[in-house]
Amino acid sequence: MTATDVLAGLPKPYYDDGMGIVIYHADARDLLPLLPKVDLVLTDPPYGIGYNHGARRAGVLLGFDGQMVLGDSRPFNPQPFLGYQRLILWGANHYASRLPDSRGWLVWDKRVGIAPNDQSDCEMAWTNFLTTARLYSRYWNGGGIGEDRWHPTQKPLVLMQWCLGLAPDAVTVLDPFMGSGTTLRAAKDLGRKAIGIEIEERYCEIAAKRLSQEVMAL
Repeated sequence: MTATDVLAGLPKPYYDDGMGIVIYHADARDLLPLLPKVDLVLTDPPYGIGYNHGARRAGVLLGFDGQMVLGDSRPFNPQPFLGYQRLILWGANHYASRLPDSRGWLVWDKRVGIAPNDQSDCEMAWTNFLTTARLYSRYWNGGGIGEDRWHPTQKPLVLMQWCLGLAPDAVTVLDPFMGSGTTLRAAKDLGRKAIGIEIEERYCEIAAKRLSQEVMAL
């Protein structure tokens, strides 16, 4: 932690790789006014839908049954984030009435031609800097091919890498609802700097372990 961090009142990072990837174990609302300028906010916040992971496939538990997402029991307020110049908010179809109009929506096709099941065929993200809608296809059924899962609403690593590719000049990325650290892992793999904030310490620990691994080949 630098002297600037101390003066700004930031807490000691939970994790700092010394190369620009930092995790804070905190409530994002407390830290936002203290953070340095970032080039992009990329996040998958609690949607405010009271999500309770209870899906089963042929009677088989998926490992996250009964797990709640902390903070998801109250409506998500995007207002504190709307001042950022570039912003990608996943799950925004759940709180679109609280967002400005935008032409630049992202659609993640999760089925890729495979027959629908009881989960959504796609997920959507709102952006404030794109002027066209974009589609990304990557199969995901609560988990994916060759990718471990640590969080009930985890996104694929390649999806977050694709999102970062939409802002190629964004040097520093912020994920204020970091979860298991997929956004930060994607940033590290692409040589970006990133700040993650997560209110649950268990996910800070998981993210720190993921980030401690060598940079993955793209």
